Amino acid sequence: MTDDAVIWNRLAALLPEAEAQEVKDCWEIGEQEAGLGLLVSGILGHEVPISETARAQISVLAESWGEREALTPQILQCRDDGTPGHLKLIESDGNPVPEATGVAVQDLAGLVLVPWITCTRCGQVLMRAHARESWGGLSYLAMYYVITTPDRATVLQLFPADSADAAFVSLPRACSDAP
Repeated sequence: MTDDAVIWNRLAALLPEAEAQEVKDCWEIGEQEAGLGLLVSGILGHEVPISETARAQISVLAESWGEREALTPQILQCRDDGTPGHLKLIESDGNPVPEATGVAVQDLAGLVLVPWITCTRCGQVLMRAHARESWGGLSYLAMYYVITTPDRATVLQLFPADSADAAFVSLPRACSDAP
Protein backbone atom coordinates (compact mmCIF):
# COMPACT_ATOMS: atom_id res chain seq x y z
CA MET A 1 0.00 0.00 0.00
CA THR A 2 1.25 3.48 -0.77
CA ASP A 3 1.49 6.31 1.71
CA ASP A 4 -0.96 8.78 0.21
CA ALA A 5 0.20 11.65 2.43
CA VAL A 6 3.78 11.32 1.14
CA ILE A 7 2.55 11.24 -2.47
CA TRP A 8 0.22 14.18 -1.78
CA ASN A 9 3.06 16.28 -0.34
CA ARG A 10 5.41 15.36 -3.18
CA LEU A 11 2.85 16.46 -5.75
CA ALA A 12 2.03 19.63 -3.79
CA ALA A 13 5.74 20.51 -3.86
CA LEU A 14 5.42 21.02 -7.63
CA LEU A 15 3.65 24.30 -6.87
CA PRO A 16 5.04 27.59 -5.55
CA GLU A 17 5.47 27.47 -1.77
CA ALA A 18 2.29 29.31 -0.72
CA GLU A 19 0.05 27.25 -3.01
CA ALA A 20 1.84 24.04 -2.06
CA GLN A 21 1.06 24.80 1.58
CA GLU A 22 -2.63 25.30 0.75
CA VAL A 23 -2.73 21.88 -0.91
CA LYS A 24 -0.93 20.30 2.06
CA ASP A 25 -3.34 22.03 4.45
CA CYS A 26 -6.28 20.51 2.56
CA TRP A 27 -4.86 17.05 3.29
CA GLU A 28 -4.43 17.88 6.97
CA ILE A 29 -8.02 19.06 7.42
CA GLY A 30 -9.59 16.28 5.35
CA GLU A 31 -10.49 18.38 2.31
CA GLN A 32 -8.78 16.19 -0.28
CA GLU A 33 -11.34 16.98 -2.95
CA ALA A 34 -10.64 20.72 -2.68
CA GLY A 35 -6.90 20.05 -2.47
CA LEU A 36 -6.94 18.09 -5.70
CA GLY A 37 -8.71 20.95 -7.43
CA LEU A 38 -6.11 23.40 -6.10
CA LEU A 39 -3.27 21.11 -7.15
CA VAL A 40 -4.47 20.66 -10.71
CA SER A 41 -5.48 24.30 -11.19
CA GLY A 42 -2.12 25.39 -9.76
CA ILE A 43 -0.19 23.12 -12.10
CA LEU A 44 -2.16 24.46 -15.06
CA GLY A 45 -2.09 28.08 -13.91
CA HIS A 46 1.67 28.11 -13.39
CA GLU A 47 2.24 25.93 -16.45
CA VAL A 48 4.23 23.50 -14.33
CA PRO A 49 5.47 20.65 -16.52
CA ILE A 50 4.90 17.23 -14.96
CA SER A 51 5.88 13.70 -15.88
CA GLU A 52 3.41 11.23 -17.35
CA THR A 53 3.81 9.20 -14.17
CA ALA A 54 2.85 12.22 -12.03
CA ARG A 55 -0.15 12.82 -14.28
CA ALA A 56 -1.24 9.20 -13.77
CA GLN A 57 -0.64 9.45 -10.00
CA ILE A 58 -2.82 12.57 -9.79
CA SER A 59 -5.54 10.69 -11.68
CA VAL A 60 -5.33 7.82 -9.17
CA LEU A 61 -5.65 10.23 -6.24
CA ALA A 62 -8.58 11.90 -7.99
CA GLU A 63 -10.20 8.50 -8.50
CA SER A 64 -9.72 7.61 -4.84
CA TRP A 65 -11.39 10.84 -3.72
CA GLY A 66 -14.24 10.79 -6.27
CA GLU A 67 -12.84 13.62 -8.39
CA ARG A 68 -11.40 11.77 -11.41
CA GLU A 69 -14.33 12.43 -13.68
CA ALA A 70 -14.35 16.16 -12.89
CA LEU A 71 -10.57 16.64 -13.05
CA THR A 72 -9.53 14.38 -15.95
CA PRO A 73 -9.91 17.04 -18.68
CA GLN A 74 -7.61 19.38 -16.73
CA ILE A 75 -5.16 16.63 -15.78
CA LEU A 76 -4.80 15.75 -19.46
CA GLN A 77 -4.02 19.41 -20.24
CA CYS A 78 -1.04 19.54 -17.86
CA ARG A 79 2.23 20.16 -19.68
CA ASP A 80 4.50 17.16 -20.16
CA ASP A 81 8.01 17.65 -18.78
CA GLY A 82 9.51 15.22 -21.28
CA THR A 83 10.78 12.90 -18.57
CA PRO A 84 10.79 9.34 -19.86
CA GLY A 85 8.40 7.38 -17.73
CA HIS A 86 6.73 4.05 -17.97
CA LEU A 87 3.21 4.84 -16.73
CA LYS A 88 0.90 6.92 -18.88
CA LEU A 89 -2.62 8.18 -18.35
CA ILE A 90 -4.72 7.29 -21.37
CA GLU A 91 -8.06 8.51 -22.50
CA SER A 92 -10.66 5.95 -23.35
CA ASP A 93 -10.40 5.46 -27.08
CA GLY A 94 -14.05 4.47 -27.35
CA ASN A 95 -13.14 1.07 -28.77
CA PRO A 96 -14.93 -1.84 -27.18
CA VAL A 97 -12.71 -3.95 -24.97
CA PRO A 98 -12.61 -7.60 -26.03
CA GLU A 99 -14.28 -10.21 -23.86
CA ALA A 100 -11.82 -10.74 -21.03
CA THR A 101 -10.44 -14.09 -19.93
CA GLY A 102 -8.16 -15.01 -17.06
CA VAL A 103 -8.15 -14.25 -13.33
CA ALA A 104 -11.62 -13.95 -11.74
CA VAL A 105 -13.28 -13.11 -15.06
CA GLN A 106 -16.64 -14.23 -13.62
CA ASP A 107 -16.51 -11.14 -11.37
CA LEU A 108 -16.39 -8.97 -14.49
CA ALA A 109 -19.42 -10.47 -16.22
CA GLY A 110 -21.65 -7.68 -17.52
CA LEU A 111 -19.15 -4.93 -16.64
CA VAL A 112 -17.51 -2.55 -19.10
CA LEU A 113 -13.72 -2.29 -18.96
CA VAL A 114 -12.44 1.25 -19.52
CA PRO A 115 -8.71 1.72 -20.30
CA TRP A 116 -7.12 4.12 -17.80
CA ILE A 117 -3.33 3.84 -17.37
CA THR A 118 -0.82 1.93 -19.47
CA CYS A 119 2.71 0.72 -18.85
CA THR A 120 4.74 1.90 -21.83
CA ARG A 121 7.41 -0.76 -21.21
CA CYS A 122 5.25 -3.86 -21.44
CA GLY A 123 1.91 -2.54 -22.69
CA GLN A 124 -0.14 -3.89 -19.79
CA VAL A 125 -3.17 -1.75 -19.04
CA LEU A 126 -4.84 -0.73 -15.79
CA MET A 127 -8.58 -0.52 -16.42
CA ARG A 128 -11.63 0.49 -14.46
CA ALA A 129 -14.56 -1.95 -14.54
CA HIS A 130 -17.92 -0.16 -14.52
CA ALA A 131 -21.51 -1.35 -14.50
CA ARG A 132 -23.75 -0.11 -17.29
CA GLU A 133 -26.58 1.93 -15.77
CA SER A 134 -30.21 1.65 -16.88
CA TRP A 135 -29.94 4.88 -18.91
CA GLY A 136 -26.96 3.47 -20.84
CA GLY A 137 -24.13 5.37 -19.16
CA LEU A 138 -21.45 3.87 -16.97
CA SER A 139 -21.57 3.80 -13.18
CA TYR A 140 -19.86 6.77 -11.57
CA LEU A 141 -17.66 4.54 -9.42
CA ALA A 142 -15.62 1.59 -10.65
CA MET A 143 -16.66 -1.83 -9.40
CA TYR A 144 -13.13 -3.21 -9.83
CA TYR A 145 -9.69 -2.25 -11.09
CA VAL A 146 -8.14 -4.67 -13.54
CA ILE A 147 -4.66 -5.13 -14.98
CA THR A 148 -4.81 -6.73 -18.43
CA THR A 149 -2.44 -7.91 -21.10
CA PRO A 150 -1.55 -5.37 -23.83
CA ASP A 151 -4.32 -6.69 -26.09
CA ARG A 152 -6.72 -6.10 -23.17
CA ALA A 153 -8.14 -9.59 -23.56
CA THR A 154 -6.64 -11.37 -20.54
CA VAL A 155 -7.10 -10.25 -16.96
CA LEU A 156 -3.87 -10.61 -15.01
CA GLN A 157 -4.94 -9.08 -11.71
CA LEU A 158 -8.24 -7.96 -10.21
CA PHE A 159 -8.60 -5.41 -7.40
CA PRO A 160 -11.70 -4.41 -5.40
CA ALA A 161 -13.44 -1.05 -5.77
CA ASP A 162 -11.50 0.64 -2.97
CA SER A 163 -8.07 -0.30 -4.33
CA ALA A 164 -7.23 2.17 -7.10
CA ASP A 165 -3.91 2.99 -5.45
CA ALA A 166 -2.98 -0.67 -4.92
CA ALA A 167 -3.78 -1.43 -8.56
CA PHE A 168 -1.66 1.54 -9.68
CA VAL A 169 1.30 0.38 -7.58
CA SER A 170 0.90 -3.16 -8.94
CA LEU A 171 0.99 -2.13 -12.60
CA PRO A 172 4.78 -1.57 -12.81
CA ARG A 173 5.34 -4.58 -10.53
CA ALA A 174 3.29 -6.76 -12.89
CA CYS A 175 5.48 -5.48 -15.72
CA SER A 176 8.72 -6.33 -13.94
CA ASP A 177 7.36 -9.78 -13.08
CA ALA A 178 6.40 -10.49 -16.71
CA PRO A 179 8.59 -12.93 -18.63
